[in-house]
Amino acid sequence: MGIPHDDAVLIEQPDNPNEPRVITVSCPDKTGLGCDLCRVILFFGLSIVRGDMSTDGKWCYIVFWVIERGERRTRWGLLKKRLMDACPSPYASAVILFYGEEAQQPRPPEVFLLRFSCLDRMGLLHDVTQVLCELELTIRRVKVSTTPDGRVVDLFFITDTRELLHTRKRKDDTCDMLRAVLGDSMMECCIELAEAEIASCLQASSFLPPSITEEIFGLELPEEIVKGSSPPNNLSVTMDNSLSPAHTLIQIYCQDHKGLLYDIMRTLKDYSIQISYGRFYENQSGYCELDLFVIQADGKKIVDPNKQKSLCSRLRMELFHPLRVTVVNRGPETELLVANPVELSNKGRPLVFYDITLALKLLNTRIFLAEIGRHMIGGREWEIYRILLNDEYEFSASKNEIEEGVKKMLMGWE
Repeated sequence: MGIPHDDAVLIEQPDNPNEPRVITVSCPDKTGLGCDLCRVILFFGLSIVRGDMSTDGKWCYIVFWVIERGERRTRWGLLKKRLMDACPSPYASAVILFYGEEAQQPRPPEVFLLRFSCLDRMGLLHDVTQVLCELELTIRRVKVSTTPDGRVVDLFFITDTRELLHTRKRKDDTCDMLRAVLGDSMMECCIELAEAEIASCLQASSFLPPSITEEIFGLELPEEIVKGSSPPNNLSVTMDNSLSPAHTLIQIYCQDHKGLLYDIMRTLKDYSIQISYGRFYENQSGYCELDLFVIQADGKKIVDPNKQKSLCSRLRMELFHPLRVTVVNRGPETELLVANPVELSNKGRPLVFYDITLALKLLNTRIFLAEIGRHMIGGREWEIYRILLNDEYEFSASKNEIEEGVKKMLMGWE
């Protein structure tokens, strides 16, 4: 029969502070639920070191063992609320039967324009991004520019997880927190509902300079990964239909990285693959093992060789290149490019801009211009971060140091 929705998520504190906290989720099942939960956990900066999940097709039971990494302190009460928001209500099926599927379609969030100006300084953009993350404001697009006199003009297109940004108090609280961080250097702060024409520009565009397409998306898997034999970093993705009469077993072995379980769940969600039983474990050497018993949306095993090959190939690619990072020369200027795939549900990977700006701050590298946009490339939607760097600063890092530093921050490699 399940449990009341108020108790759908339980977070247990360990006896030993060095041990992982245990998050237990018990709620109605839906395709992509694991992805949605992993995305929330990733947004809060937590790493999943172990996981178990099972479902009978109607009700699921999921357990995550998570640890904190980095300096961000977790607001556990808020995490529980956000996880509960991701869980289907026990009454959802009754609502669908009575009102129809249309009643369950969430309306798109309102897009707001945050505009402010201040004097430039090292790490400015990261400090602003950190404030927005703490306020649960999602950055959909940003345009940051620096004037010759050292004044920064920032335009952030944001959505509010709490859906309160239309209120005067929420706007004032946001500006007050930004002023507390920026101090007297802040000259202006304004938040207003973005016009419909501007909000529509947030949709994916097919236009992107050819050079960027070649540099970012020209990456191909090494031949040994394509063939699935002797891959580097011990990356392995295999399928087996002989161990279960009703399910396909997907076995994955790979090096751990930040958001690993999210990347796997996101890929399965995009393919409409349902997990009936799964187990995830990170060993002491930093490698992860996953056993996932899955079915297709029609409730059947994956028996089509072409579907098997396509899914395995996509999983290998997502694990080998979950994000694309490169630093290129644009004439006399240096540009950092970062790209990550967007879910079919239109959600982007959380904390990417946060990690990029933190890495650049630690590398003493100033940002001259930054833009975030979505583009359709190769039949997929990508979130592209284009950051023009100010390399005139005497302590700026080299191109190799920037690329390596940003990649390590995004992947969670120390």
